[in-house]
Amino acid sequence: MRKASLTALAREHLEAAGRSTNGRSAHTVYGGHEHVLRQTIIAMTAGQVLAEHENPGEATVHVLQGRVQLTAGEEDWNGSPGDLITVPSARHSSLRSRIQSFF
Repeated sequence: MRKASLTALAREHLEAAGRSTNGRSAHTVYGGHEHVLRQTIIAMTAGQVLAEHENPGEATVHVLQGRVQLTAGEEDWNGSPGDLITVPSARHSSLRSRIQSFF
C-alpha cells in the first residue's frame, strides 16, 4: 500500500510551477502507461493554459485549490475547490488557471 499527501504534493508542484518557464508542473501520483487508472497532480500558476488535446480515455479533474476552466467546443465548465469535472470524451481545449491551481 502507498500513501501520498495531495496537499504536500500540490504545494511542492506549485513551487516548481513558479520556477518553470511555462508556469506548470505535473507528476503522476498513481498509474502510468502500464495501468488503466492514472492520477496526475498538475499545478499551474495564474493565467496558464493547457493547449487543446484529445481525451486519452475516461478522465476527471478534481480541483484541490484555485479555479480552473475546461473548454470543449462551445461548452465551458468552471471548477472551484472540491469540484469534480468529468472530462468530455472529445477533443477539448484548455484547462485555464484563473488563480494558482492544483488538480
